[in-house]
Amino acid sequence: MNASTPAVLPDCQHFLLERDTDWLTVWFNRPDARNALSHDVSTELNAIVAAVREDRSIRGVTLRGKGKVFCAGGDIKGFQNVFQGGELNLDDVAASNAGTGELFNSINTLPQVVVVLVQGAAIAGGMGLTCCADIVVVTEDALFSMTETQIGIVPAQIAPFVIARIGLPASRRLMLTGGCFRGREAEKLGLADYVVSTEAALGAQELAIRTGVRSCSPAANAETKKLIMSLPGMTADEARTAGGYAFGRCMVSDEGREGVASFIEKRKPNWAE
Repeated sequence: MNASTPAVLPDCQHFLLERDTDWLTVWFNRPDARNALSHDVSTELNAIVAAVREDRSIRGVTLRGKGKVFCAGGDIKGFQNVFQGGELNLDDVAASNAGTGELFNSINTLPQVVVVLVQGAAIAGGMGLTCCADIVVVTEDALFSMTETQIGIVPAQIAPFVIARIGLPASRRLMLTGGCFRGREAEKLGLADYVVSTEAALGAQELAIRTGVRSCSPAANAETKKLIMSLPGMTADEARTAGGYAFGRCMVSDEGREGVASFIEKRKPNWAE
C-alpha cells in the first residue's frame, strides 16, 4: 500500500474514527464502560492498527477517549467470566493474555506517529496504551494507576512498555504498590510530554504536534521509529550497521532526494507544503 491507496478502515462498534486528510483520530467510545479493553474492543483496535500500518498517507494517529475516562484498562468482569469460569486451562489463559501483548506491540511499533491524549483516567491497560505512544498529552487532573496487583493479578503485557517509558525503578514502585499519580507527576516520570490545564486544551496542543509531524518526511519518520525500537537489543556494531542502512534507504529514496534538494534550494519539501 502506498500514499495513493488509502487504508480501508474497519467498521467499528466501540470506536469512532475521524480522518482529517493525513491524520486519524481513534476515539474509544464506550464511556458507560469507562472505555475498558474488552475482547471485542481489543479486536477492533487491532483491526484499525493493521489497516493503517502500511498507509503512508496517514501521517499520525491519535488515541483518545469519549466521556470522563481515557481507558480504564482491562474488562474485569470479562476476566471473571472468561478466565475464571473453569472452561480454560492455564495454557489457554496465558495464550489469550499474550495476544493482548501483541496489541500493545502493534501500537508501539506503528510506523506513523502515535499521540495519546489523556483526560480523566488511564488505569492499568490504559496506562499501558499511553506508554506505547510517541507523544503523550495529559490534563493536570488526569489520573494514572497500576491497579493489577491490588486485585491479585499481574501487569503482564504492559510491563515492558511501562518500563521502557518511565524506567525500571519507578515501574517497580508503581506496580508493587498500586501507586497512582496525576498529570504533573506523569510529566516528571517521563510519561507525559505535555501537561495542559483543561480537556479543551488537549486539542490545541495536539494541533501543534501535528504541525511538527507534518514538517517531517513520512518515510523518514517510519525509518526512525523502526530504528529506535530496534536499538536497545543491538550491540554497538549492530547499531552502527542498522543506522547506516536506515540512513542509506532514506538517502536514496524519493523523499530523501526531495528533502536534500529542498534544503539546497531553500524551499519547503513537497510533504510540508
